[in-house]
Amino acid sequence: MAPRSPKISAASAEPPRVGDTLAALRQAQTLSLDALSRKAGVSKSMLSQIERAQANPTVAVVWRLANALGVPLGDLLASAPPPMEPVITVVPAHATPSLRHPDGACELRILGPIDLAGQFEWYALAIQPGGALESQPHEAGTREHLTLLTGALDLVSGDARQHLVPGETARYAADRPHAIRNPGKVEATAWLVVVHAG
Repeated sequence: MAPRSPKISAASAEPPRVGDTLAALRQAQTLSLDALSRKAGVSKSMLSQIERAQANPTVAVVWRLANALGVPLGDLLASAPPPMEPVITVVPAHATPSLRHPDGACELRILGPIDLAGQFEWYALAIQPGGALESQPHEAGTREHLTLLTGALDLVSGDARQHLVPGETARYAADRPHAIRNPGKVEATAWLVVVHAG
């Protein structure tokens, strides 16, 4: 008995909208029509017509374009273009994670994205009078950059010590015991950037 032919709905009978998806993928990779034309071996005019839905590409052309863009063939045949990264992403103040010492004397607001943790981190630091941020050594080669905004801070890195006033930036080794202390009578605020080695 011969297998039954699959039913084709009106939606699936419509050819995939390659043009919108192609344009989105090309723009996401910041490729011009000229650049993609050279990479794929497809004429610029043909690419322009495909993106404007004035031409329906053959499977061979779609295969060349997918290879040039480094995406699976199915991505170009998808009915909807892939979502693009937003040009600007805003993290609301209430959604910014923070670390606070149990005694409340020190707070670090985590400003860097989580995917950069362990490579490059930056924080908004607030230390109350008499409070301190004391740290064990990070991995070899790690450095920190501390810019004091308000108040006063004393910095210790190993045996080295430095007093900071507003506007000053200290760059120091963080692969040894280090501490940031507020010796003043008002809250101290600063930017803290941690650059991990390698």
